[in-house]
Amino acid sequence: MSAPASAPAPASVPAGSPSGAADPRVRRRGLLTAEWTKLWSLRSTRWVLGAGILLLLAGTVQKSWDDYHAWPSYHALERAHFDAMTTAFSNISAILLVVGAGVIGALTIVGEYATGLIRTTFSAVPARHRVVLAKLAVTTAVMLATGVVVSLSTFALSQSILSGRGIAVSVNDPGVPRVLLANALLAPLAALVGMGIGALLRHTAGTVVAVIVLLVVLPMTFKPTVHPWVNDLYMWFPFYDWAHCLSLRRPPAGPALPTVTVSWTAFAAWAVVSAAVTVGVVSRRDV
Repeated sequence: MSAPASAPAPASVPAGSPSGAADPRVRRRGLLTAEWTKLWSLRSTRWVLGAGILLLLAGTVQKSWDDYHAWPSYHALERAHFDAMTTAFSNISAILLVVGAGVIGALTIVGEYATGLIRTTFSAVPARHRVVLAKLAVTTAVMLATGVVVSLSTFALSQSILSGRGIAVSVNDPGVPRVLLANALLAPLAALVGMGIGALLRHTAGTVVAVIVLLVVLPMTFKPTVHPWVNDLYMWFPFYDWAHCLSLRRPPAGPALPTVTVSWTAFAAWAVVSAAVTVGVVSRRDV
């Protein structure tokens, strides 16, 4: 992993202005540019995004062809419960996307602490919260764009293959827009959670393990229990909500299953809390 680009120099102070009263528009633009450069200067970003997208597309093609060839052997019940959207973007694909995005988000924070660049950054821009907000904005935008590309491209590829059996769906079919949106939001959500964990731990290996455990392992190992409070707790894990509700065109109903409203609320809560933790921790803790 190459070292990120250096932080921007402080914006120039206009004549007659108090010391440090730089033009906020110039400072904001410079911060966003610097964070963009830092993100793309990491070889891990380019490799994870490039190879990851290709891997996801290849997996979608393989899964779509498997369903295409197996369709004649499906029983009536299997055909009735078949959901073309799970062919477009499976649990395995979601895991790969969440882990990759979460790791990239974590490295945007941990990487600067590991290289010591964070000291230079805060020397150039003492207002730490502005640095972190710029980092959050750039990382979220890049991961959102990645999620949109993955969501739409996997959908297009899978449905073009399944259309040969007459079992494809269109973007206007009920439930499809919601699933596409949920698939796209997994990447920026995971990246924000990774940034929050990275700000708390500041240790590369520990952060990566924590991201995987929190975002994937715990939600996937949960089984409904007789204890309502346990079921309610797991309904607030975003990957659990995605797998059991938002990824399905017709989500099943049940006391231990999340609703669409709860699922979107959990997505929003994790994003907001993760961003707040990142800003608060980095702004208050010593470098």
